[in-house]
Amino acid sequence: MRIDLHTHSRASDGTQSPDELVRAAAAAGLDVVALTDHDTAEGWAEAERAAADVGIGLVRGMEISTRHEGQSVHLLAYLPDPTYPPLAEGLTRILEGRVSRVPDVVARLNALGIEITEADVAAVSGDSAASGRPHVADALVQRGVVGDRTEAFTRFLNPGRPAYVDRYAAPLTDMIDAVAGAGGVSVIAHPWGRRSDERPDAATLAALAERGLAGIEVDHQDHAPAARERLRAIATDLGLVATGSSDHHGTGKVDHDLGCHTTPPEQLHRLLELAAAAAARSGRATPQPLLLP
Repeated sequence: MRIDLHTHSRASDGTQSPDELVRAAAAAGLDVVALTDHDTAEGWAEAERAAADVGIGLVRGMEISTRHEGQSVHLLAYLPDPTYPPLAEGLTRILEGRVSRVPDVVARLNALGIEITEADVAAVSGDSAASGRPHVADALVQRGVVGDRTEAFTRFLNPGRPAYVDRYAAPLTDMIDAVAGAGGVSVIAHPWGRRSDERPDAATLAALAERGLAGIEVDHQDHAPAARERLRAIATDLGLVATGSSDHHGTGKVDHDLGCHTTPPEQLHRLLELAAAAAARSGRATPQPLLLP
């Protein structure tokens, strides 16, 4: 069974509609795919219809922008009730932060002599729940300033680059609590993928596990093989689920093809058992996995 638990559609910063993404997952030979758009559940209904049509398993989720001890941390939330007020309010504030920084990013690019407008960004973001840096990158590609998103981030949009603007991210522990209250389970996405100091470290992950963290995304394209093995050992020691996924964004992210990393079936089953227990504790009407083999 091939299981990919981290993908993005145009509801956030992917380049495929939820329908196109799910159909591409089936065509790639996946048995189960999770839709985990940034800070939104907007693509769930369309993905559900496509999954039922093509007969692929679907796990609904989202990737939440958080911060912990001064560090950006992405939190994958699986099967929460997105209407649970503490979660819904947190997501709204995060999305507002995404939208609000676009004018400042555009202004910084203009100051560098690059002709780009907010309308250009809006034109490429389409029906996304919120415009953000990937859409600015797409507008730069459209303008011929860069060849792809990677170049846009490397030259202009990453932290420390001339057009980078910080934004609000929710406290990690608050979001772990909110996901649990919403009847879902949380997994830290690519924890060491963008850092060289291996933070959050084992002690921090242990404290987060005590707080209710369910798992760690171990097998990810941004983790070197040695890092994957260290994270897998930490997950085993702490009794956390160890997932794997592509972090697919369509053509918006190179070398992240659907199914390039996958989650073992036994790890998915553990995650779903934890989600069922969280749903029972919360009393919320949570989304159920669809058509799992």
